[in-house]
Formats: sequence, C-alpha cells, structure tokens
Amino acid sequence: MGFDNHLPTRRELLVGSGALFAWSQMPRIARAEGRDPRLLVVVLRGALDGLGAVAPVGDPDWVGLRGDRALVLDGKPPALPLDSFFALNPAMPNLHRLYKTGKAAIVHAAATPYRERSHFDGQDVLESGFTKPGATASGWLNRALLATESGGRVDPRGSRALGIGSVTPLVVRGSAPVMTWVPQKLLPASEDTQNRLLDLYQHTDPKLATVLQARMKLASLGGAPGTGDPMSDDPTLMPPGIARVRAYFAEAAGTAARYLAKPDGPRVGAMGFVGWDTHIAEGAASGQLYNLLGALDGAFAAIESNMGEVWGETVVAVVTEFGRTARINGTQGTDHGTGTVAFLIGGALTGGRVIADWPGLKSAQLFEDRDLKPTTDLRAVLKGLLRDHLRVEEKVLADAVFPGSADVKPMGGLVG
Repeated sequence: MGFDNHLPTRRELLVGSGALFAWSQMPRIARAEGRDPRLLVVVLRGALDGLGAVAPVGDPDWVGLRGDRALVLDGKPPALPLDSFFALNPAMPNLHRLYKTGKAAIVHAAATPYRERSHFDGQDVLESGFTKPGATASGWLNRALLATESGGRVDPRGSRALGIGSVTPLVVRGSAPVMTWVPQKLLPASEDTQNRLLDLYQHTDPKLATVLQARMKLASLGGAPGTGDPMSDDPTLMPPGIARVRAYFAEAAGTAARYLAKPDGPRVGAMGFVGWDTHIAEGAASGQLYNLLGALDGAFAAIESNMGEVWGETVVAVVTEFGRTARINGTQGTDHGTGTVAFLIGGALTGGRVIADWPGLKSAQLFEDRDLKPTTDLRAVLKGLLRDHLRVEEKVLADAVFPGSADVKPMGGLVG
C-alpha cells in the first residue's frame, strides 16, 4: 500500500470515491481540551437539487413553481416537517430523527463562489477551496490538516489511513498522506451516466469512446432480466437496482465510520457518491432522487451506528458542487443551477434547525431568473466547522485553507 500525488484527471472526476487521512496524532489544542474530534466530508457528485431534498413548503410560490412535482406536507408520501417553513424529503426518516434530536442541521440556499454550470469546474472549486477552477492540485481538507497543530508530526509510514473507492477526491489531495480502499462491488453506472460518458469521450477520446460503446452494446445483449437500472424510477426494476445503490452507500459509509472510530485510526476523511445529475425524470417524491436520498439516509444510519462511542465527537458535512434549476424542465427533471443545501449530521453538532437567509422563489428573486439564489457562502459553513470542531486558526482558514476568503467569516454555533 503506497502513497501518491493523487493528481485528478477529468476522467477520474466522473467516478465516485473516498479517502480518509492518515493522522497519527490528535490536534494538540483539541487534545488539551480533552476532546478527540472526527470529521467526515461527503461529496454528492452531480449537483443535488436542494429544493427536492428540503422543500420550502411555507413559501407561497413553492407549489406554483414545481406544480404537481412539489413536495408538500399532504403529499403521497407526505414531506417530513422540519419547522414552520421547511420540510424534508420523505425518503430520509433517519435524517429527520437526527434533526429532531438536535444531531442534524441543514443549511439552505448555500453555494460555493462558483457561478457557472460545469460539473468538473464546480467540483474543482468545491474541493480545492479556491474561487476559480484549476488553481491548485490540493484540497482544502488536506491543507486544513497540515495547518492543524498536532501533538507531533504527521507520519505517513506510522499512521493508519484509508481511502474508499478507486479515486481519491481532490478535497483530500495534497501533502498530508492519503491511502485508499476500493469496495468489493463498485456501483454500476446508470444508462444515463453511460450515455453522458460516451458523449464526452466521443468529443475528447474517440478511441475510448469506441471501446465503451462496444462494451455497452455487449452488456445490453447479455443483460439479465430484472437486474434493473439502479437509478430507474420504473417500479418493475426498482427493487434490485435501488437495493444495490443502498447497499453500496451503506457499505462505503459504514466502512469509513468504522475506521474513523478506531482509537488509533484517522480522524478526518472524505468520500463521494455519484448520480445526482437529475436532468430527466427527477422523481423527488417517488423516483430516482427519492431513491438516492433514501440511500444517502441509509448511509447516515450506517455512519451513526458504526461510529459507536465516538459518535458524540463526530461531525459529517455533506456538500455538492451546485444546485439545480428552480423550475422543472421539459423532461420532468432539473438542470444545472446554483443555490442548494448542505446536510450536517453528528453527535457533536448543535442541530435541530434549518439555517437559511431565504431569498424567495418569485422570478425576480431567482438567480438569473432560473436558480435558487445563494445567500450563504458554503465556505462560511466549512470554516465554522474547521475552526470550532478541529480548532484550525481563523487566519489560516482565510489564508491557506480557503485562500482569499477573509471576508467570509466562519459560521459560529454549529458544534456544541
């Protein structure tokens, strides 16, 4: 098992993966406080529809915007009430339970500084911590680890480290050591994802496109009846397909939690889940988004149960590169947008609330008359967690972890 530079490629960024840091010592300041904090970052690749996950049911323009696709409190199934204004997708009862016990919070109408709509560039900005894509090969979580005062130096040979998946996320790449672990069963790509890959490769790598197309034709000839597209909303295909998705999410998240929970294991990590690019037949109430959120909810339960006794010192931040359009498109999906949600769970959180400076949903209130307008800088949320949970100094956050972000103040009060 070795270490490498983990340099990202355009092709790699299409694949979900995860990694946990090597961290042989606890941060000195946290240790002096008698704490042993854990932090896990989960990246949802493909751009989560925040309005489909957490619906503003108290906004008078909500139902008019989404029509019969809007999550509502008296829907079938009904959305789960969070407060007098927001309601959670019914696929997420575990998150709802954590929220009600103060161990989960939701930040709405949030976004990174990125305002274009490229997945690759959006994920680069999200994970690098820089304001523009392509600025660096390291991630903000790796730089935060290096900046944290530890009881000793980080030792790449003497410490335990774990990565989940075949590709290490940019957010953890950098000088701090990283190792990877690949699940025995990788999640198969959906038909839509395969077609998008094929289209991409036909423009960038024709030889690979030819091989991929041949493999897709072969698979279509040999496909076993009932195996199911894991992202399909066809009820006749759903059980085996979504079962694989749920199993994969739970296995990956549970493995991450088990390693983070070890007394001599890593304390900080990251992983990613793909499949959130819901252009067609989004299905927030009973389709692919509902299924994906249900799988993510199962991952939350796996993290909580496998953290065991250290759950009380754990924070999990779930983020995505950008949101989706506020209105449903002509194929009953949503396109690349801007504002979205971030989920925060963990026993160390001061939760039980939706944090939002709500921008409204009237046409004039939307960003470029199409997207949920972002009113919270996601960097403020992440800086607040790094400062108050891991004790990363505020100046280091502004200068090295999220360069040029001195005007973005860390959000306080997220952890107890």
